[in-house]
This record gives sequence, C-alpha cells and structure tokens, in this order.
Amino acid sequence: MELEGGKNESVLPSHVQKQIHNSADSGHARLHELGYKQELKRDLSVLSNFAFSFSIISVLTGVTTLYNTGLTFGGPVSMVYGWLLAGCFTMVVGLSMAEICSSYPTSGGLYYWSAKLAGPGWAPFASWITGWFNIVGQWAVTTSVDFSLAQLIQVIILLSTGGKTGGGYEASKYVVIALHGGILLLHALLNSLSISLVSFFGQLAAAWNVLGVFVLMILIPSVATERASAKFVFTHFNTDNDVGINSRIYIFVLGLLLSQYTITGYDASAHMTEETKNADENGPKGIISSIGISIIIGWGYILGITFAVTDIPHLLNPDNDSGGYAIAEIFYQAFKSRYGHGVGGIICLGIVAVAIFFCGMSSITSNSRMAYAFSRDGAMPLSSFWHKVNKQEVPINAVWLSAFMAFCMALTSLGSIVAFEAMVSIATIGLYIAYAMPIFFRVTLARKSFNPGPFNLGRFGVLVGWIAVLWVVTISVLFSLPVAYPITEETLNYTPVAVGGLLILTVSSWILSARYWFKGPIKNIDS
Repeated sequence: MELEGGKNESVLPSHVQKQIHNSADSGHARLHELGYKQELKRDLSVLSNFAFSFSIISVLTGVTTLYNTGLTFGGPVSMVYGWLLAGCFTMVVGLSMAEICSSYPTSGGLYYWSAKLAGPGWAPFASWITGWFNIVGQWAVTTSVDFSLAQLIQVIILLSTGGKTGGGYEASKYVVIALHGGILLLHALLNSLSISLVSFFGQLAAAWNVLGVFVLMILIPSVATERASAKFVFTHFNTDNDVGINSRIYIFVLGLLLSQYTITGYDASAHMTEETKNADENGPKGIISSIGISIIIGWGYILGITFAVTDIPHLLNPDNDSGGYAIAEIFYQAFKSRYGHGVGGIICLGIVAVAIFFCGMSSITSNSRMAYAFSRDGAMPLSSFWHKVNKQEVPINAVWLSAFMAFCMALTSLGSIVAFEAMVSIATIGLYIAYAMPIFFRVTLARKSFNPGPFNLGRFGVLVGWIAVLWVVTISVLFSLPVAYPITEETLNYTPVAVGGLLILTVSSWILSARYWFKGPIKNIDS
C-alpha cells in the first residue's frame, strides 16, 4: 500500500507500526495503514453500524412519502414487483460497495475509494467529483426526509382538525418550512451528543422501523371494512394517471422511483466505519444487512397497505380528507369506516412520523461524517473549521453545517415546488452516481491491482461490479425521462437539469481552481 506522497506504509514511524500490530481492532489498525490517525471514538458494534443505514433507508419513510407516485404510475403491480426488481439490483450495488468498504474502511467512504482505485494520475479528480456528488446527494436526502416529515405533520394536523372536507387547518408553505427548520434543529442538537447516545437512538430507530412495519401491515388491512383482493394486489396495473402517459412499460419505469428512492443511504455504514469496531468486516455487514432486511420488510409493508386500497382515484384526489396524501387517507378511512372516526389512523400516522424523524436524525449523522472526512482532506471551503472534533469526539461543526445546508436546499420550495423537486432529485440520481464511480474504477482501472479486504466477492467481483454500474446508468436515464405530457414549464422533469448543473459546477470548479491545490486524500499521521 502506497500512501500520499509516494511513501510506503512500511516506513511509518515505529510507534504507529506497533499500534497497528498490537491492536485487537482490525478497523483501527487498517485506518492507520491508510494513513489516518484515530480522532473519532470507535465505539460502534456491527448492530449499531447496521442501524444507521437501516434507519436512513427507512421503509416507512420512503414508501409512505412516495406511495402516491407508486399508485399513479402502475399502482399495485409497479409497487409489488418494482420493489423486488429495484431491490435485487440495489443489493448488487451494495455488494460491490461492501467489497470496497472492506478494503478501505474510512469515513470518507466513496470519494476515498475513488481516489485509491483510480490510480495516482486520476486520484485527485476522481476523488473531487465523487466527493461532491456524495455530499450534495446526502444533503438532498436529509432535505427531502425532513421536508416530508414537515408535510406529514401538516397532514396530521389537517386530519386532527376535521380533515379537508370538514374545514380542517391547512398549513401554508411558510408553516411547513418553519416545521422543517425546527426538525433540523432537533436533529442537529441530538447529533451534538456523544456517539454512544446517538448510537442508542440509531438502534431504537431500527427497532421502531421493524416493529412499525409489522404493526401497520397487519393492523391497517385488518381494521379496514373493505379490502382489496389478492388478484388486485398482485395483478392490477393502473394506467389512469392523468398525465398523458399510456405506455405500460413507461408507466412501470416511472413507478420504480418509489423503490429506488427508498433503498438509498446505505453508504452510511461506510461513513461510520471510523467509529465502528472491526470496521473492515462490520462496515460491509452493515451495508448488506441493511439492504437485505429493508427489501424483505419493505415488500411486506407494501403488500399490507395495498390490501387496504380499494379506490385509487379517491386516494389521489386532492379534495379528500387528507388533501390527496394517499397513505394518510388509507389509514384515516380504515378506522373511520369501522369506528366512525379516524383517530386510530392519525395515531398510525404518528408511528410513521417517528420513523421519519429517526431517518432524518441518522441522515445528519452520516452527512456530518462525510463532511468531516472530506474537510480533513482539504476539499471543502473552511476545511479546518468543519473538520474540528469536540471533547466528545463528535465533528460538531460538520453536524451543524449538514443541518444548515438541508434547510437552505428546502428554501427553494417557497419559490417553486418544481425547483424543490429538482433539488431533491439529486437525492436519488446524484447519490447513485457517487455510488457507481468507485465501483466503475474498481472494475476498470483497478481491475488487476485491487487488494480485497476480509469481505470480498472473489472472482465474481468484476461481474457484480459491472452489473451495478450498468444499473446505475439505467436508472439515471430512466428517472430523467418526462413524467407528464405535454411537456410544459410545470411538468418538465428537472432531474437532468439539477444533476447536470451539479456536474458542471464540480467540473468547472476543478478546472478553474481545485486542480491546482486538491491532491486527494492525504495522511494525517505525524511523520
């Protein structure tokens, strides 16, 4: 292994080599081999590492937030089978990431991997592009998660005050953005606590997601007085979308967004590796297990809720009690039809709201570790400030930066919801591009030189890697297609504009400035 500046790891100071060989924690030792000193508290178990990724994926968050999209584009068929399709390919991406994570267990994650796999000549540029796509994508994830929580709270208040048909309170966009800011403030405060406490909340979040899914997938269809048939759930394909799209294949593709958006954020396990015991083994386990368990319980949640769907047009009608929020209407009407009121449905929405809150909290945790690592290598403006760690060994400034950026990105919703949707589209496409870049370098430039860690795919590594890269290319194209016809300023899919804009900014900043001073990941172990 060669360190930055051409120094071989064999010439590390004797006291560092002694630490490496005497350490009982392979992750701690590996971090030293990669040229970094231990600054964060390494206190996380494999369960804690898994919990962060699992709570960011958060089936209750993604499926609930985009259930309207699933119903509109294909309905039950696109959700039930699209979930399995997207889940299988996402696992392929996760396996490739896990293999690389095992070899390079650092908080930098993706951008560090790209630097090492692209080779000395391309390392700075590869690291720069991957890092900015990763961190902006993470900020977009936090923005969309906490904004969706603010919207759900708005719906809960609406239903609690009589619903839209009963003159309930409808919050303005300014109230929603204020709620969003308050949620981010709470998340920043929680993430300012020691990693031991944050880890506890992460494990609580994982348990809440699992139990919440099982409660809701059984309770809602059981309470509903009218239920869909198995034939409807497994074979009904909704083509009545009112957006001018009639092709079944096209509709199914657009319906995949629900699944692909949900199963995102598992790179958190990589960003938490410098705080995870035996990270070169437990980091990969966190990535794979969070994806696998999410696929299983997510499918169960989709099935359970869809069995309570009997009237798709009504659920999507903006004039219903919940204002067109499909899952909220399902929950509310299920209890109202049986008991004469929808209080039970509102409580069920509270279960979802808590899950989304935990999702946003864990997202800030992951964001801050990425910002900490990226600034440690001097890639961000005011890097020395964002890289600071407090007495509790928490990158405190990076925590508050992450919350601030998520709030700023949400401000676009005040001007145009189209602009906001374009901004958060980076959460899916931008983040997956960052996932694919180190994998691409692994199967091309580093195909023969890659040095695998304890977890590896053996001779299947290159094949799995290529499938992962091709899947990311495919979804990047599919999710950039128009989502309504005729195409107007209001219906244009601005995803390619947002992602293309990010690409232009990162490349131009590299050409004009960064190429003169950014050298990629640098070691911080004293010589």
